[in-house]
Amino acid sequence: MTSAEVANKLPKDFIWGFATASFQIEGSTNVDGRGKSIWDDFSKQPKKTLDGRDGDVATDSYRLWKEDIALLAHYGVKSYRFSLSWSRIIPLGGRNDPVNPKGIAFYSNLIDALLEHGIIPFVTLYHWDLPQTLHDRYGGWLNKDEIVQDYVHYAKVCFQAFGDRVKHWLTVNEPWCVSILGYGRGVFAPGRSSDRERSPEGDSSTEPWIVGHSVILSHAYAVRLYREEFKAAQGGQIGITLNGDWAMPYDDSPQNVEAAQHALDVVIGWFADPIYLGHYPEYMKQMLRERLPEFTPEELKVVKGSSDFYGMNTYTTHLCRAGGDDEFQGFVEYTFIRPDGTQLGTQAHCAWLQDYPEGFRDLLNYIWKRYKLPIYVTENGFAVKDESSKPIEEALQDNDRVNYFKGNTASLKAAVLEDGVDVRAYFPWSFLDNFEWADGYTTRFGVTYVDYETQQRYPKESAKFLVKWFGDNVDAGDR
Repeated sequence: MTSAEVANKLPKDFIWGFATASFQIEGSTNVDGRGKSIWDDFSKQPKKTLDGRDGDVATDSYRLWKEDIALLAHYGVKSYRFSLSWSRIIPLGGRNDPVNPKGIAFYSNLIDALLEHGIIPFVTLYHWDLPQTLHDRYGGWLNKDEIVQDYVHYAKVCFQAFGDRVKHWLTVNEPWCVSILGYGRGVFAPGRSSDRERSPEGDSSTEPWIVGHSVILSHAYAVRLYREEFKAAQGGQIGITLNGDWAMPYDDSPQNVEAAQHALDVVIGWFADPIYLGHYPEYMKQMLRERLPEFTPEELKVVKGSSDFYGMNTYTTHLCRAGGDDEFQGFVEYTFIRPDGTQLGTQAHCAWLQDYPEGFRDLLNYIWKRYKLPIYVTENGFAVKDESSKPIEEALQDNDRVNYFKGNTASLKAAVLEDGVDVRAYFPWSFLDNFEWADGYTTRFGVTYVDYETQQRYPKESAKFLVKWFGDNVDAGDR
């Protein structure tokens, strides 16, 4: 290969692969000693999921994991991002509760099999499935003093069991969603909200900010534990992964330029600023005043610098206008309609998602300049409109998803090679169609089609595109 060709490729140690989460794929919710998570009963309540379905079977990956790994190997991925089910490992969740050897064995076997196929395990400790017992016992994330200790203990059990083989850890997936969707809007488990038609209890004006604070501290103390007790021997990296989409001013008026920054402060800065810069964003302090919890000086020492990299989950771009009454968006209105009436991009199945690859490149640049750490893109994906109602043959021709990834991989490459952004990994969401939380099974994000009647897996065109793209665009080294 010529030096010019190498210069036009991502570096050979660039990590790519596909991502999943335990509750979305595993099923087998009551076998081999697994305890309940907050999603088990929540997803069974009327009207909590769009199609009324729950996670009891999902893609049956607890039983079909060997098939899943064979398919990942067939795709030739470098890595697989998956999450551990806390209540499978510690069924009652707490620091004095028994550890489940069958839960440990399941993930240990999975990790071994990945490594046998040359696939790097990229492990998320917490992807929204809090053990139900901890929520019942003391309010879960609402109780900082208890949850930090229990989460750190759970992390320790995982580092001890798997850290000899796992070198890439994510502490928490998308704390904004944990906080806002679980305790503000009440659309995700545990479904707490001030809206009494939605939830008998909860306070959307205070609880999300308390929960976010608890999550940051749980993450930070788990990272401290890893660094003090495990990193020297195990040699891994650990960080958090944050959701956040690019915010673009609706027009160049000063109030809309400011609104776009406010949106970034509340969705991204709320978690990223304390962890990477050592303080909450000024705008959030002004917006929330005494409702925003404060870190003690001792806590802040643990929080600041508590991530080895920037984990980024991002899907879309919003045009931002000042105004609106949604505190969770920083009193900013989101739209996909430009001032001239045109749409920003192709509409996905979900109302919140349109395709706009330029925004992905802008966000990579923003994060790199602001936080100055290597970026791991741990989720990025697209749900094709009405894919669930199409015949399988048609669903496999997922052109809108292919176009989404065409644009975003080009943006990724340009950000790295032209803009100098240090991006180390890219994980499209998701490896499989799966239980899409409050959407049930009606929304499909997979690059692999799952027929839920038979659990057969079928590669979509998007999987083929991505496999080929990374084959062509990552330096193969000396192979």
